[in-house]
Amino acid sequence: MMANSPADVLIELEEAVATCPLDRCTRILSGIVQLLSGNRDRSQELLAGVVDGVLLRLTGRVEPSALVQLGRTVAELKVAPPETLRRLASHDDPEVARAVLLKSQALSAADLAAVAASCSERHQLAISARTCIEPTVSEVLIESGTPAVCLALIKNPGTRFSEAAYAALIARADGDGEIAKALVLRPGTPDLVVRKLLTASPGQTTPAKATASAVPPAPAPPKPPSPAAYASARPEIVALSRVGKLNDSTVNRFAIRGETANLFTALSVLSGAPIEIVEHVMIDDDCEGLVMACRASRLNWATTLAILSNRSGARLSFAERERAQHMFETLLLSTSQWTVRWGEIAASANTSVQGHRGANMGVNR
Repeated sequence: MMANSPADVLIELEEAVATCPLDRCTRILSGIVQLLSGNRDRSQELLAGVVDGVLLRLTGRVEPSALVQLGRTVAELKVAPPETLRRLASHDDPEVARAVLLKSQALSAADLAAVAASCSERHQLAISARTCIEPTVSEVLIESGTPAVCLALIKNPGTRFSEAAYAALIARADGDGEIAKALVLRPGTPDLVVRKLLTASPGQTTPAKATASAVPPAPAPPKPPSPAAYASARPEIVALSRVGKLNDSTVNRFAIRGETANLFTALSVLSGAPIEIVEHVMIDDDCEGLVMACRASRLNWATTLAILSNRSGARLSFAERERAQHMFETLLLSTSQWTVRWGEIAASANTSVQGHRGANMGVNR
């Protein structure tokens, strides 16, 4: 029968420190787990130090399932047996290490960086999912990790990136469109980083160019698609819309790939705005009209940001992106739809494009 009190557990531990039959190891480990999780007073740090040596002996003599349970318990402790904690974090079995790497607040940044540099992708992915990741840890994960690890870091809002980490991500984004896309769409990515990513030619960016301090010039606005390009794009866009596949994923792909005719036509079909209005808001210095068209199209913020970030002309600064997101989140869908539908009526009455914009912009101000 398992010991019922901390005192009983400690007596059994003292008898088992040196050696014990293998069939008793799991039972003793369970007693330690009970002792650690049940003791929440000021003696916890002292207790963690006392049982640390015993735990180290036992971790090599029990089944992995018992170690997984130990890891889950230790991961929740503010004060944990330090050597045992590090051994669990770097354990060859990712299932044993996962809970500790994901949750433990007792692991230092140096401990996490050491695991990130030496262990498997599954270990690295567990670290990448922590609620808060220090810059020193993210740097090691980017250097040592796979593209999947980099993407997990970028998509985690709790990740903190240093300048060196951003430079490394820019270098890795060369030839990896998913990393580039995720970094551009991540809220809080510095404008300088966004510009470097969006102005780099695939396969031509080098680490030296990625870390250059000069801001690349914004590209000049290209000519709008020709009537022939629209005529070619429209049947496919309408067909996608009819089968429910003209969605965020599709429109996002148009924006990232620079498929202008497809993108403009998609926004026109989804929002009901005339193509002339879509052309105008895409090049307007004020992004309000474009945000409204995206909102009326029922696109999400990630897709809207991709369109804003990849449109021609001047790139959005961080402050402008913050303003655009606030506008997007507070703008009513019904207001956006009413506005673009009114614009369509105005277009049919041969109202000028500038008149449409004035009407559109006047709503919700």
